[in-house]
Order: sequence, then C-alpha cells, then structure tokens
Amino acid sequence: MTVTGPDEIERCPWGSDVALQRYHDEEWGRELRGDRAMFERLSLEAFQAGLSWSLILRKREAFRAAFVGFVPALVSRFDDSDVERLLTDAGIVRNRAKVEATISNARATLELGESLSDLVWSFAPDDHVAPRSVDDVPATSPESTALARELKRRGFTFVGPTTAYALMQATGMVDDHLVGCVARRS
Repeated sequence: MTVTGPDEIERCPWGSDVALQRYHDEEWGRELRGDRAMFERLSLEAFQAGLSWSLILRKREAFRAAFVGFVPALVSRFDDSDVERLLTDAGIVRNRAKVEATISNARATLELGESLSDLVWSFAPDDHVAPRSVDDVPATSPESTALARELKRRGFTFVGPTTAYALMQATGMVDDHLVGCVARRS
C-alpha cells in the first residue's frame, strides 16, 4: 500500500527521507542504459548487500570519487595499493570483499566482448505483475537468478539473484513501484 507524503503525493512506503524520496521519484525504476551507468549501479547494489540503501545513497558521491566515476577501464587498473587506499576511505563502505569485487567486475566488464548494459537488459522479463503492497515485491525472480548465473559465468563476483533483482528494479527492467504510486509507469 502506498503512503501519502507531506506533499500529498502517493508513494511507495520506503521513500522515508528526502534523499530516498528523491531517488524513489527520479531514479528507481526508470530505464537506465549505458555501460558506465550499469557498472555503477551493479557496483552500488553489491555494496548495498546487507546494508541500507539510504547509507549507500548518502555515500554515493564518495563512491563515485573513490572509483573514478565508475569508468570500468579506469577501475580495472586498480591494484593492491588502491584496495588498501579504499579500505581507509571513510566516505565509502570499507569492505574488502566488496571493494575487490568492484575491481574484478570492472575487469570482467571489459572482457565481456559486448555491452554490459545490453547483456543485463537481455534478461528483462516480458511481463511483470504490478505489486499492490510491499509483500507482493519479490526478492528474486527466475530472470534475476538467470542473470546472476550468467554474470558469474562471465567472471563477475558478489552478484547473486537478490543483487541482480535489485539491479533490475533500479534500472527499470521491472517496475516494482506499487499500484497507486506517483512513480509507477503503468
């Protein structure tokens, strides 16, 4: 069920603070394409695993600075000294496995031989049932499971079915805005 904000607008109930509300209204569930943008979202979704999206959103600009705009060609050149530097950066989530996964995933992106964005979008479901409540929103789907499996097969790490589904939501492959939400596309 949607909630009515102080501005009298119906939204999904998770857009509770100003930053989350802006993200909800302007980004989440909107079509996103392009390899740099997709790599950034994939990386941020991996960093979010086990944490709140609000935390990642607050640290987003620091992540962009630390990972040189999430340009895969630049991140792929990071070495052990960069990992150690990032682990001392209080502006980001200092988790060695997630930092190393981001660097490894940049390398995997370059080795794909095709567009990361096109690969991810090739797993978009043909149809998707509009959720009426947060209980109707799944954590995974057959498509996210297949996407995670394919990414792992291609050398990506820290991207399971739940992270893949969150990526699908964030990039507009599925529209999980609740029925009645101002941001719902249909």
